[in-house]
Amino acid sequence: MSRTSPHASAARCALAFALSQAFAASVHADDVAAIDSKTLPPVVVTAIMQDSPLMVITDPKKPRQPVPASDGADFLKGIPGFSTIRKGGSNGDPLLRGMSGSRLNILVDGGMIAGGCPSRMDPPTAYIAPQLYDRVTVIKGPETVLYGPGNSAGVVLFDREFKRYTQASLDGDASVLFGTAGRNDQNLDLRAGDATGYIGLSANHTHSQDYKDGDGNRVHSQYDRWNADATVGWTPNDDTRVELTAGKGNGDAAYAFSGMDGAQFLRESAALKWTQEHLTPHWDKLDVLAYTNYADHVMDNYTLRKPDPSSMMPMAMASDVDRRTSGGRAVGTWRWDDALELDAGMDGSVSVHTSRMGGPPGSRMGYYKDKPRTRDARLQDIGAFAEARWTFAPSQRLVSGIRVDRAQTRGYLLDEGGGHTAGMGGMGHMPMAPTRVAADRSDTLPSGFVRYERDLSTQPATFYAGVGHVERFPDYWELFGQHVQSTLASFRTLQPERTTQLDVGMQYHDDRVKAWVSAYAGVVNDFILMHYPVTSMNVGYASNVQARIAGGEAGASYALTDHWKADATFSYAWGENRTEDRPLPQMPPFEARLGLTYEATAWSVGALWRVAAAQHRVATGEGNIVGQDIGPSAGFGVLSLNGAYRIDRRFTLSAGIDNVFNKTYAEHVNAASAGLAGYVNTTRVNEPGRTLWIKLDTRL
Repeated sequence: MSRTSPHASAARCALAFALSQAFAASVHADDVAAIDSKTLPPVVVTAIMQDSPLMVITDPKKPRQPVPASDGADFLKGIPGFSTIRKGGSNGDPLLRGMSGSRLNILVDGGMIAGGCPSRMDPPTAYIAPQLYDRVTVIKGPETVLYGPGNSAGVVLFDREFKRYTQASLDGDASVLFGTAGRNDQNLDLRAGDATGYIGLSANHTHSQDYKDGDGNRVHSQYDRWNADATVGWTPNDDTRVELTAGKGNGDAAYAFSGMDGAQFLRESAALKWTQEHLTPHWDKLDVLAYTNYADHVMDNYTLRKPDPSSMMPMAMASDVDRRTSGGRAVGTWRWDDALELDAGMDGSVSVHTSRMGGPPGSRMGYYKDKPRTRDARLQDIGAFAEARWTFAPSQRLVSGIRVDRAQTRGYLLDEGGGHTAGMGGMGHMPMAPTRVAADRSDTLPSGFVRYERDLSTQPATFYAGVGHVERFPDYWELFGQHVQSTLASFRTLQPERTTQLDVGMQYHDDRVKAWVSAYAGVVNDFILMHYPVTSMNVGYASNVQARIAGGEAGASYALTDHWKADATFSYAWGENRTEDRPLPQMPPFEARLGLTYEATAWSVGALWRVAAAQHRVATGEGNIVGQDIGPSAGFGVLSLNGAYRIDRRFTLSAGIDNVFNKTYAEHVNAASAGLAGYVNTTRVNEPGRTLWIKLDTRL
């Protein structure tokens, strides 16, 4: 069953018209000119390298393989160390080094957005269209204190960059993509301005039908979504910038892992930024941000499928959850010559979650939109931080930071008597002994790190070693989610997670070779572990255990000749539950990506071979807030091919074949298949089979 709403159709038509106008406007006499020999060859990105100690920076607008991403998690899985829990065709949940949820903080233009589904149908990355951003930055491990609390796995920043124009200008970029399973994307980013200010308009639409795995079995995975954002900036001088951003998006997505689908992913966002530079000889910059992000998510079993009479939900049902996250930050930057740089400030956020249940219009349960919303949780945090970078010798640096957070949470519908609740698909909890009370809890959480960096004198290399500590308050899904007991006792006893981690590594870069290695080992006290129910009539629970983690990533890119380049990346994550003497669940196996590319002036061709080892270290029945271990998994290898051609200075055509040999496989970190009526049942949600795609990019 496929459905496109009138709003989505209108957005698609408007975006298609804008793209046609953008393409038409870009055609002029210069387009037939010879290609500038100094322009870099067009290349499809298959390997993303670490740029500096523990930091990866990449351009999300560049063509890449596998097929360019439909959402934030799709994009991140191409970065070494990341994996994604597949649920359908889109809206997977990202993990970094085997860690998911609030251990990995996702910021969009500096603000936080949080989904509302108790079973994580809508992670933060579900509301992100990566190609509408200019830069994606990943900071691994507890090695920064600048971007919110609890980032034990790391931080991901999706940012737009606006410059002050010196004269009236218009620029931008646009792209269209077509692929297997009805995949079609349209992206547009237009910007104009002069010395006094600028405006920006960005929009995208992405659509796909159900894909097929390597055996030709159809997977319940269709999706359709759109996003539109507008930015207005005022730049009265070189040192002052005031910027207002507003945006909206929506869509739907079918899920193979659940008895319900995502029928709505409404996003409404607004932010106000102020940047002032060169305030005093040493006070270099002040950044102030205020934002609000609203997510309204509807789950049902009738929009993208028909209710299954033999299932636990035989009649049409819906659940509507929303979450508004509002917050802000103020951070100043001070510099003393080239020796010392200090960033210090405060940030905070407050998030309110509500829900309501019902069915379609005319149902016996009542139309869900006519039901009142019930508030079930309120979460807030306020923190102060300072991070310094001290160059105490020409080739040696010390980077350190300290942070203190005050976290508070209020639950409004806690089970006072310890009665259990039964989960139903993606709908949250159906109360069986509803003696509900409200309660509060709060904690003060310190974090900090120190890292030593040294540029080696004999080689263009940098060595680094750092140790960090972070304390993470239990998040919404661990306290109130689909897979836990929402009891007063569990709410009060689940302890904050405390991670202490050592990170070491080295960067090397010369004219022909770029190589890096990053390794980590840590101790996690009171690791929050999810125990999944044995039967559908039970409910899972969360507990604290003692854990150890270790692993790392490495990569290298080598220019074999002026035209041939080889690259390779590797990643491995390991975890041990010391309390229960078994592995930590949902840990990805060893993975390698091997690439070979031929680059000419105007075109390139390449191959990517991705290999994942078998995973036998499992903890069946345990997991994270997204999925659980369902047994060992087999290894696999997948070959993909790509090519790119620069038609002229503005147009670039890229294409690829993912999974050339149509292999049937599934990732180890996975959400178990729901065994839906009309589909072939598999243990895990299988990955797509052979996929063909072609993409046209233009710069205006």
